[in-house]
Amino acid sequence: MAEERGAELQIVRCTEADREAWNAFVAASPTGDVLQTWEWGELKARGAWEPIRIALRQDGAIVAVAGLLKRRLPIPGRCILYAPRGPVLDFSRDDLFRRMAAALRETGLRERALLVKIDPPVEDASVADRILAAGFVRSGQSREEGQGFGGEQPRCVMKLDLTPSLDDLLKQCKEKTRYNIRLAGRKGVTIRVGESLEDMRTFYDLLLITAERDGFLVRSFDYYRDTWEILVQRGLARLFLAEYEGKPLAGAIAYLLGDKAWYTYGASSNEHRNVMPNYLMQWEMIRWAKESGCSLYDFRGVSQSNDPTANDHLSGLNRFKAGFNATFVEYIGEFDLPLSSLGYWAWRHGKPRAQAAMRGFARTLRRLGRR
Repeated sequence: MAEERGAELQIVRCTEADREAWNAFVAASPTGDVLQTWEWGELKARGAWEPIRIALRQDGAIVAVAGLLKRRLPIPGRCILYAPRGPVLDFSRDDLFRRMAAALRETGLRERALLVKIDPPVEDASVADRILAAGFVRSGQSREEGQGFGGEQPRCVMKLDLTPSLDDLLKQCKEKTRYNIRLAGRKGVTIRVGESLEDMRTFYDLLLITAERDGFLVRSFDYYRDTWEILVQRGLARLFLAEYEGKPLAGAIAYLLGDKAWYTYGASSNEHRNVMPNYLMQWEMIRWAKESGCSLYDFRGVSQSNDPTANDHLSGLNRFKAGFNATFVEYIGEFDLPLSSLGYWAWRHGKPRAQAAMRGFARTLRRLGRR
């Protein structure tokens, strides 16, 4: 554990003038993520969240950031703060982490937050120990409580090293995956990049079909319109569509930042599934990431069990992503900094019930829709 001595670490609340330096720092950081970019805060501000951006500066340069999202609660004057895939810093520097933990506490108290939630994308268990020692508690995303999707962001992901050549990346795929990629090409499946908001609408229609089939909730189209305007049009995301005989069969959105790319949203039709559009689309996304200078492709969420013999939807995701030679990664999880004992207790006990009620409501809507 290192501690770098030198100029004092200063806590600053960033403004629009800091956008470029903020994004450059996040893009260059090994744990940097699109969810910590300036634009992500703008995207979430279109909904019910308010971005708060705090940074640590040393000798005038940014050395750590936390892109916080503030969500007001029905309790007058109270809120929660959440740093998705943050904070971003060199966790080997204990001075940085201790100062950032203090900054998060100070910000939370100033905003009258019940808690500050963090979920840095790191695997090192010693980092978790230091987070707990700083007064945080695990948010409940344990191995027993979820399948990798139990938190705000997936705890378990699969990652693909893009440093080999494209030829070698294809050779490293499992035989069945290579076969399906080539089968889709032989059958006439084509992949194109979405170029308009109308293409995003096409993707959204596929997403509604997927949600009906697999039983999950979907945001309104407004969110995907905002994603198009704020992320896609600014080069932080790209939309892909797979077509067959002139009809859209599958779609996906990928994020891009620095030397990393992330597969985020995927959707597919119920028709012509035998022509394997998702395999070719995924390969073309990997090709795009490689040609964009990325050294890492993140397939994002997978089942926590990572059992290749299991016969369920989430295990199917693992098998699909592992077919591209991706490696299973488990992060240390989410942590909460409670700032109100009673308020935090109510949050921990009330949130799961509210989520269960929403899932039940969604199931009811789907049943009514089938009548």
